[in-house]
Amino acid sequence: MEQHAMAGMKNLLLRNKAIIIYSISLAFLLFLLKWLELRFIIFDHSFEIYIGFIAVIFTALGIWLALKLSKPKIETVVVEKEVYVHRNENFELNTSLVAQLELSKRELEILGLLARGHSNQEIATALFVSLSTVKTHLQNIFGKLDVQRRTQAVEKAKRLSLIP
Repeated sequence: MEQHAMAGMKNLLLRNKAIIIYSISLAFLLFLLKWLELRFIIFDHSFEIYIGFIAVIFTALGIWLALKLSKPKIETVVVEKEVYVHRNENFELNTSLVAQLELSKRELEILGLLARGHSNQEIATALFVSLSTVKTHLQNIFGKLDVQRRTQAVEKAKRLSLIP
């Protein structure tokens, strides 16, 4: 069987001898042509290739430098510290001022929750009222205390002994 395969292969090579020789010579000539073309490009256009390499190097350097310079230089460090809340055990509500300012019991509750740092939604949830009710009470409190912000209201209420 092997002899028969070898004989078939030899017969195939002899039949296609001209095609094989022609193909090999064409491949060699194509290789020679590409080699000469490469030599022409490298030797005759060496200055342009040199400039191109320099351009690629400077482009890469520019991109690297831009990335380095655009990074934020500030490093964010989160520091957790314990907050000490001074509780006034001897707190006495200034009832005469509460009556003078006409602060309701609900407004005092909201002021106390505000001083503990609760949001409007948290106050509404704690007191079982709507968010708009809390906002209305806060506007009333701001008006009665003559302040514009939550922090101002808390600071003034503490100073006037309305909340501990």
